Amino acid sequence: MRVVVALGGNALQKRGEAMTVENQRENVRTACRALSPVAMEHELVISHGNGPQVGLLSLQASSYDEASTYPFDVLGAQTEGMIGYFIEQELGNFLPYEKSIATILTMTLVDANDPAMADPTKFVGPVYSEADAKRLAAEKGWTVKQDGDKWRRVVPSPLPERIFEIRPIQNLLEMGAVVVCTGGGGIPTMYLPGDTELEGPWDFNPKHLVGVEAVIDKDRSSAVLAQDLEADLLVIATDADAVYLDWGTADQKAIFEISPDAIEAYDFPAGSMGPKVEAAADFARRNPGRVAVIGALEDLPAIMAGTKGTRITTDAAEPTFH
Repeated sequence: MRVVVALGGNALQKRGEAMTVENQRENVRTACRALSPVAMEHELVISHGNGPQVGLLSLQASSYDEASTYPFDVLGAQTEGMIGYFIEQELGNFLPYEKSIATILTMTLVDANDPAMADPTKFVGPVYSEADAKRLAAEKGWTVKQDGDKWRRVVPSPLPERIFEIRPIQNLLEMGAVVVCTGGGGIPTMYLPGDTELEGPWDFNPKHLVGVEAVIDKDRSSAVLAQDLEADLLVIATDADAVYLDWGTADQKAIFEISPDAIEAYDFPAGSMGPKVEAAADFARRNPGRVAVIGALEDLPAIMAGTKGTRITTDAAEPTFH
């Protein structure tokens, strides 16, 4: 079975935890312990978030001097390499030596005219108090929004349209490798609008590809990745064991199995569960009979067995609950 597992930010950086290399490595080690049995039994592709890491790199660069500030596509590339290194090393410690693991620097295509470019929503970087966040916003020209009981910087999060490196990813899977790719949703790139064809000795007319100052939602990119790879299963791993209705109330209940249309009839927070539900429902709808699951990473064996998490599939009749 071909499986895509999208690791949530909590797999790399727990909320409120110091963003040290040691803490990130320990969190990755825990994630890889859960992933290793899947890697031995199935074709495995791992994607991951990078919001805290890319925000911290941006903050570190800008604190040195303004000329050292790197755009988010470059920072995204840096975090893909860093986090890919962590995963390769820690997962390799759980797998036989002959099991190959490879990280692919992955670019994701977005539309230059996506409305999200004018409406930043993606949280990046550390959390702040309201006062500190608003002070930094005034000093650095950031947009900040509330994230739970804290505040964070937000940047545009356009919809992913295509994973450029899909062919080398497929080639590596066919060779038996575990592939780490589409980190942080992939490096955001777009074709310049208008007449932007490049001159050259080729017999075709390539368009001009450039980076974008944005961060793509990793769950939505993971759904595009799973679609393009014809994956049998998409797992969106988060810190919740399922998708809940009436969360935080006495009537809350966990969804076990549901159709894409049925789950999208409910409202989920845009800053947390909403994009995960949309990504999972989109994959299930585009791939009738295949399954997307939202659940906790520590429940991965039970998710693979079909007993835990929220399963979204066109085969679901009426919603069922845990």
